[in-house]
Amino acid sequence: MKNKLIARFQRWFIGALAVGALVYLGGTIWAGFDEVHAALARFDWRYLAPLAGLTLVNYGLRFAKWRYFLGRLGVHMPLREDLWTFLAGLSMAISPGKAGELLKPYVVRERTGAPMATTIPALISERLTDGIAMLIIAAFGVTTYAADQLGLLVALGVGVAVGLVVVSNAKLTLGVIGVMERVPLLARLTPRLRMMAEATHVCLAPTPLLLSVSLSIVAWLAECIAYWQTFSGFGVEVSPEASIYIYASSTILGAPSPGGLGVTDGAMTVGAMTILGVERGVALPAALIARTVTLWMGVGMGAIALLRVSAMLGGDIDLDRPAPPAPGAVE
Repeated sequence: MKNKLIARFQRWFIGALAVGALVYLGGTIWAGFDEVHAALARFDWRYLAPLAGLTLVNYGLRFAKWRYFLGRLGVHMPLREDLWTFLAGLSMAISPGKAGELLKPYVVRERTGAPMATTIPALISERLTDGIAMLIIAAFGVTTYAADQLGLLVALGVGVAVGLVVVSNAKLTLGVIGVMERVPLLARLTPRLRMMAEATHVCLAPTPLLLSVSLSIVAWLAECIAYWQTFSGFGVEVSPEASIYIYASSTILGAPSPGGLGVTDGAMTVGAMTILGVERGVALPAALIARTVTLWMGVGMGAIALLRVSAMLGGDIDLDRPAPPAPGAVE
């Protein structure tokens, strides 16, 4: 049986790798082959272990948050299977439009029977709280390091706040769904929408929202610190506060693109040069090493986990496949 998701992942991976290679090839030409080679030659590769460790802290806290959301929804996934599923989800960061991240709700449905309409809000809440955390981290440095970008950050913050108010207002969302039920073409969608709305209210209630955002802040600070420490590997001392701002803001800028390819890498390189005052021959390889540890390590771990999840599900993962019919199921 052909595994549709693994076949797609192979195409996504080849495409992402090609884009990444072209970005850094172009960057190396721009920065100068000799300068980049000299910087990499003096990098202390013993730093890779602590950098990877900080990234694993990020993954561990985010897994705890994902599991917390499932628990809030009353979905009980075996710990080991859930860990494999979460790790497999890391490989989906390079999927177009992040559509592949539906893998996690899909696997939970296949293993527990929980409708995706119930668990997709857990995925949305997980990613939303990550975004809120990064906005908060970036906000602490924007007035110091990029005052001209304050308006954009405020606009994003207001948009997120308004969205939270809307989705967390049960009376409002259920009222809108009630109106949709009276429209023949939309009525068939409303049972799923009602389930999603109710699950979202559970995940984004004040207490779980505060807890999950706090976990996300610590998780993403770990990766920000990893970026800062990358420069220590080159023997270059830079501001930790500025490094944290650069990593957070670059990640936000790259969020719309698969894995932030090109956008995040470029923003980190330019930020290191303009804010940290680092020469381009170091700024570029620092971004390369940081992204290798924070993005590509996760994609690699996820690829291995994807094979394990595929075996767990009997050899096939097809995100387009509907749930098997069951009495009372809404899928």
